[in-house]
Amino acid sequence: MKKDHYTRKQFLKSTGAAVGGALIAGPAFSQISKPLSYFNKRRVALVGTGIRGITFWGQRLQEQYGDVIEFVGLCDINPGRLEFGKQFIGTNCPTFTDFDEMMDTTNPDLLIVTTVDATHHQFIINGLKRNIDVITEKPLTTDEFKCQAILDAEKESEGELIVGFNYRYSPHHTRLKELLMNQRVGKITSVDFHWYLNVYHGASYFRRWHGIEASSGSLLVHKATHHFDLLNWWLNSDPVEVYAEGALEHYGSNNSFRGNKCRGCPHQENCDYYWDITQDNFLMDLYVDHEHHDGYLRDDCLWRHEIDIYDKMSVQIKYANDVQVTYSLTTYSPYEGMKIGFNGFDGRIDAWHGIPWREQEKVDQSALHSQEMSQEEIDEATDFEEIMVMDNFASDYEHIKVRQSGEGHGGGDTRLQNQIFRDTEEEDPLNLAAGSRDGAMSILIGIAARNSIKSGKPVRIEDLTTLKPHPTRMK
Repeated sequence: MKKDHYTRKQFLKSTGAAVGGALIAGPAFSQISKPLSYFNKRRVALVGTGIRGITFWGQRLQEQYGDVIEFVGLCDINPGRLEFGKQFIGTNCPTFTDFDEMMDTTNPDLLIVTTVDATHHQFIINGLKRNIDVITEKPLTTDEFKCQAILDAEKESEGELIVGFNYRYSPHHTRLKELLMNQRVGKITSVDFHWYLNVYHGASYFRRWHGIEASSGSLLVHKATHHFDLLNWWLNSDPVEVYAEGALEHYGSNNSFRGNKCRGCPHQENCDYYWDITQDNFLMDLYVDHEHHDGYLRDDCLWRHEIDIYDKMSVQIKYANDVQVTYSLTTYSPYEGMKIGFNGFDGRIDAWHGIPWREQEKVDQSALHSQEMSQEEIDEATDFEEIMVMDNFASDYEHIKVRQSGEGHGGGDTRLQNQIFRDTEEEDPLNLAAGSRDGAMSILIGIAARNSIKSGKPVRIEDLTTLKPHPTRMK
């Protein structure tokens, strides 16, 4: 296909010699391999104008990176959400309900995919076949067959696939990565990893399309892809075999009553999970005002019979470097957070966030000094995440405080988008950037876990796609 603009791969290839010369010539030309904005703004098309699309990949890009990118097209099957999204993002670009028409008309350099998970592959493959770069929200896709099709498409494309794993960029998570890379407690042999969704956040998945496996692949894929990617990245290895158990025993049909949606439900007084969407103006404007176009209910009943994903899950993962992982995901916890422990030959690393008594302890400790501290200092004293490291045969432990910023994921969201849109040639010693193999290996754990629950047997990762696990992580 003849293109009148460069993809990122083409650009870097064609300027390779120029970059080498620029490094010798002096700093005036040392940024030649920076984003395409060195010559012109990068032309961006976005498909999927739901909440994630118009906020994180929409308004945020427009406001923070408007000097280097330009939205040239927005696409969604819901024309009402599409127009609202355009106004919310703050762009004047054209809108489309037909994806191919958008791509043919706008000729973008970069496609961002934020649609329903089960449709990601359609748009990713279409973009790659047009030889342009594609950014996709996690998860990469929802089953092994779509995953293989994406891998095949990228192999034949001049474009590059990027998966938006913002969890990696959290300062708390990157500090753990540094400790593991430096073998702070020696060779890691096993990991205990538990994630808790509270009764508000957890329940929200069951109100939405995520509660249907055909749309989300289950929370083992949609949500846990973040956690499995962290494990792969932290351990610097690929999963080999997965065994899992799971059940739907709380939401869905597991209730004596149900309604059509929360609004107007006759069971409001008796339902602990009743949620009044009318109190959220943004969600009313984005979803409720436009549900007549496609019938999608943002406040659907979480007791509806069609829900078929698991609400409790436990997974055993064996890695190619012989690390064993025990993972669990709970969707109706009283608090939101996680606990993780890395067991090594020489000690153990423990980390967590969102655990109420630990959070309260941070507040209590800062209050001891409140009289002699300014408010800014109080905030700084409490705005951190913790890591504990204890060596074998030691009587004490090392307490590490990881400073967080007030931005998303402790500043991780900004670091992710900066790497994509500004600091494209900066060194990446922690291997933060995630591509197609990273996206595939994370979902393949969830897919294998889902298949294992259904079959009652362990599932080998190499049996799912052409990707073969390696003891040391590959790009």
